Amino acid sequence: MNDNQATPGDDASHRPLGNLSGAAELKLLAESRPEELYEAARRLGREAADGGSASAAAVPAIGRVADVLAETRSRDCARFAVDLVGRLLPVGPAEREEGDRLRRSVAAKLAKAQQLRDLVPLFEELPDDAQDPSTDVRACLLGELALIGTGRGRPVLDAYAERLRELGHPLAALPRTRLDVEHRFTVRVRGLGSVKTPDQLRSRFPEISPTDGGAAAGRAAGRAPGGTRARAAAEPFTAGGWAREPEVRFFTLPRPLDPDDFNISFVRELPLDSLVGEGAHRGGAVSCRTTPDDVLNTLFAAAYDGGVNGRPQGGAYARLYAWNSLYALLGLPADVPFLEAVGQALDHRWLRFMAFTDWFHHDTADEGFAVLDPTRTRVTVLAATDTDADG
Repeated sequence: MNDNQATPGDDASHRPLGNLSGAAELKLLAESRPEELYEAARRLGREAADGGSASAAAVPAIGRVADVLAETRSRDCARFAVDLVGRLLPVGPAEREEGDRLRRSVAAKLAKAQQLRDLVPLFEELPDDAQDPSTDVRACLLGELALIGTGRGRPVLDAYAERLRELGHPLAALPRTRLDVEHRFTVRVRGLGSVKTPDQLRSRFPEISPTDGGAAAGRAAGRAPGGTRARAAAEPFTAGGWAREPEVRFFTLPRPLDPDDFNISFVRELPLDSLVGEGAHRGGAVSCRTTPDDVLNTLFAAAYDGGVNGRPQGGAYARLYAWNSLYALLGLPADVPFLEAVGQALDHRWLRFMAFTDWFHHDTADEGFAVLDPTRTRVTVLAATDTDADG
């Protein structure tokens, strides 16, 4: 080999980030000269802030650097990655959504790639503003650490978490440890992807047969207002960018529903847009009994993965949106403790349903849930659908 031959990354800190050869060169720079890579990204951010280049182009370029630094194990790389997305991204209205995505992505990568001892120094200075992007990326990182079961009992991290609670940061309300009901969060089990056929649904969950009593009860149900509660229930899907606005409806019953009548006969008699035309093609509808942890995991996955053409939210915010949605489905106020909410969820009855109507895309993901409260007089329905088709 020629001793004078250039290697990937030579003079890269002096070239525009967009001209780097790709992931391999960025990775080599992160491993060998992370400070130069950081400086190159920092200059780009400064130029964008000064109007010297378009912010829309600067954000993804800086994000690429932050991502590779976050995945390169070292204390300096962790610090540089957090600084880039927490302090140096352009912050105009056009960049806000992408900035949020990058902070959440970088936090997830840091939690997986870095050693805890190299992350602790990031939390030594307590925040003063919950809205500051630098605060938010650290809040996301604490949330990611909670999901993998580490970080609790470290005085520096505990002090930062307490300050987040004092400042009212939304992630501060979540438990610092992973709850048993969250056991499937971020876990991928082979063969347990989206349910796309009635046979798949029946193979995973116990089917509930339709009844005439269920149909009669459904026709007697009355609509109840939704408002902010409906928006919270839909949040995992709207935040994740699913293709269609979810349908969330609330109903009241004139008399307690017989548990055996809580089935697809009941649901398809409710005034739901998602069930208009049921049975028109590809055969009917089916309902199966499910559990709160299955519902909660589906809500988490909707935000964590994002829609096919949507926006993955990272573990910390996906967890927040999932719990917000579950509380809304249950009709619980925000101050109910999480473990108490789990206990109340177990007292409810939960259905998964599938219907081949035109409202659902029948493509990448279709979700239908119904929940009956312990008085058996209140029902909530959530339906969501996604597709990778254009338009």
